[in-house]
Amino acid sequence: MPILSKYSTEQIESLMQEMQTVLQTHNASVDLGLLALGNLATHIINKHVPEALRADVANSFAKALQQSITQTKKVIQ
Repeated sequence: MPILSKYSTEQIESLMQEMQTVLQTHNASVDLGLLALGNLATHIINKHVPEALRADVANSFAKALQQSITQTKKVIQ
């Protein structure tokens, strides 16, 4: 079952492109880019998610990331 988002593909793609441009501007390696994105995710969760829900949001985020990697792997093979 596809996941429905309240955000348009255009909104998501635009934001992703801007974030990618920032990483490229700083010549960020893969590990530095992932470190920065992970720290940003932690910051967003800590600042904008109620403390009681943070662990659940982090687990959902990690699960979605894992699933997206698995799905991408299936498409590439």
